[in-house]
Amino acid sequence: MKRWLEGWKYVAFLTILVVSALMIMDFNSRLAEYKRLSTQRDAVSVQVTNLAETESSLQTQIAYATSESGVMEWAYEDGHWVRQGDMLVVPISPKQSTPVPKPTVVITPTPMSNWQLWMTLFVDPQ
Repeated sequence: MKRWLEGWKYVAFLTILVVSALMIMDFNSRLAEYKRLSTQRDAVSVQVTNLAETESSLQTQIAYATSESGVMEWAYEDGHWVRQGDMLVVPISPKQSTPVPKPTVVITPTPMSNWQLWMTLFVDPQ
């Protein structure tokens, strides 16, 4: 009978040991998942902050574009409108003029002979 009780204690101890190992492995995987999700949360938080700043900037631009001064600025600078008493002047290039092309300087490297190339590989020219 004592032998059976000793065997039972051994089986119970092994069962507790296996269950404890499984619980520790599960806890470790949960910690790894928590760390991954925390890193992802921080990255998304940075993106949300950047998007909120972009939205604020765009709201400011929309407010200016729909304001009276924004409309007037566009009308007189980009829309080519004129005020009462102003005279619109649009510069036109002469028909006979041709633009003078700017010469481009192309630098061609001087080719090295084979013996010069080998010398630079073996001896430092500086």
